[in-house]
Amino acid sequence: MLARVWSGAIVGIDAVKVGVEVDVSGGLPGIVVLGLPDAAVQESKERVKATLKNSGFAFPMRKIVINLTPADLRKEGPCFDLPISVGVLAASEQVNTELLENYLFLGEVSLDGSLRPVAGVLPIGAAANKMGITGLVVPADNAQEAALVKGLNVYAFKHLADVADFLNNPGRYQPVQLDEKVETQPGASSLQADLKDVKAQAHARRALEIAAAGGHNLIFVGPPGSGKTMLARRLPGILPPLSFPEALEVTRIHSVAGLLKNRGSLVRDRPFRSPHHSASGPSLVGGGTFPRPGEISLSHLGVLFLDELTEFKRDVLEFLRQPLEDGFVTISRTKQSVTFPAQFTLVASTNPCPCGYYGDTIQQCTCSPRQREQYWAKLSGPLMDRIDLQVAVNRLKPEEITQQPTGEASATVRERVQKARDRASVRFNHEANLRCNAQMQSHHLQKWCKLDEASRNLLENAIKKLGLSARASDRILKVARTIADLAGDENLQVHHLAEAIQYRTIDRMQ
Repeated sequence: MLARVWSGAIVGIDAVKVGVEVDVSGGLPGIVVLGLPDAAVQESKERVKATLKNSGFAFPMRKIVINLTPADLRKEGPCFDLPISVGVLAASEQVNTELLENYLFLGEVSLDGSLRPVAGVLPIGAAANKMGITGLVVPADNAQEAALVKGLNVYAFKHLADVADFLNNPGRYQPVQLDEKVETQPGASSLQADLKDVKAQAHARRALEIAAAGGHNLIFVGPPGSGKTMLARRLPGILPPLSFPEALEVTRIHSVAGLLKNRGSLVRDRPFRSPHHSASGPSLVGGGTFPRPGEISLSHLGVLFLDELTEFKRDVLEFLRQPLEDGFVTISRTKQSVTFPAQFTLVASTNPCPCGYYGDTIQQCTCSPRQREQYWAKLSGPLMDRIDLQVAVNRLKPEEITQQPTGEASATVRERVQKARDRASVRFNHEANLRCNAQMQSHHLQKWCKLDEASRNLLENAIKKLGLSARASDRILKVARTIADLAGDENLQVHHLAEAIQYRTIDRMQ
């Protein structure tokens, strides 16, 4: 007998419908899996055989052909265990087949019949309606993740026997329900590192606030022990919470990457990723034979922190240029090309020279001008042009070290950041692809960053003295627009632009 069960496969962060056709016929007993299965899918035939026997079902001792369609799409991972098991049960007439046409099955099976969670449930569920699917059957540990998809009946089970009983007696079971209000509450992890713990550093704190309000890229330059990393790790705490649609975007990426198994159903905190400086290009932007998201996509709508930026390989850093400009990364392979979203805020830190003390008022620098030049040569001009805020961080004075922190708490700063973003949202009301000021293009600057005569003269002088490129000057205008939003001003003024120019520390150093 022939039976067909629907499942799904991930391509990038999207999903395609996969048919699992199972034919049980006469011939020598054996199982053949067709349709470009990888090693994990090939192994599933042995898992399914043991699972069915240990779950109290009869395994047909006949020839079993399993075909995964479309045949030219590579199938990988253990998520096909459950649909293959259901297909064998249906083809051997041990379960009712009425629901199979409108339901999609995902899950890994253990040898005792229990169901284990798999990656990629959310994007497959999100695409289910387009596939003509009305219901989704998943392991219990994937229940809340799958239930995030509206308009889809989700049924979650712990054991294969429960799935079989559901197919035979569907009226006994109710779909999983999701409380959206509970799921969209911000988590507490992003609030643990509070800005009030930072002593002094008013200039750097102000830069963090501007970066959060406008989504601007930021680099801290200073000697060891000046607090660069401490400041950077407090940026997520002053960012606005993720909206429900944004949380779904982030969760889809983390689901594909397999990072949700121990994290619950929804990523409620803005991501903060901090790869080591030994990271390779593919680990940063994504890649592999079958492309998977890298660190910049896992940072989508959050923060990518690169500590000791000059220790990263130059060719690795150059991979960042296109995502920083476009907000996505495209990975091409011989047989496929996938696009991952990458709208992140880059925060970096570095020493001003190899010894770390150039410009320090306490310890003398031992580097030669040539060494400092070679040190900064690791960072290309086009990359630095894409970093809006370049901030010098000095070491604290002895009296500042011993004093108690007196700065504002993250919650207070976050309120101002939220108000500034709300002003920008009103301005971007008819611009579907704009979330923050950092994403504005040239025609947006002409519309919302108009300069009076004094401001124009100030910007022209800065371009001449600092040797700024057209891209860098546009970045200054974007930062000035954010400063105006924080101040509640509709139009750019000279002091907004003057403050924005002050955040070109590296341009002034070179």
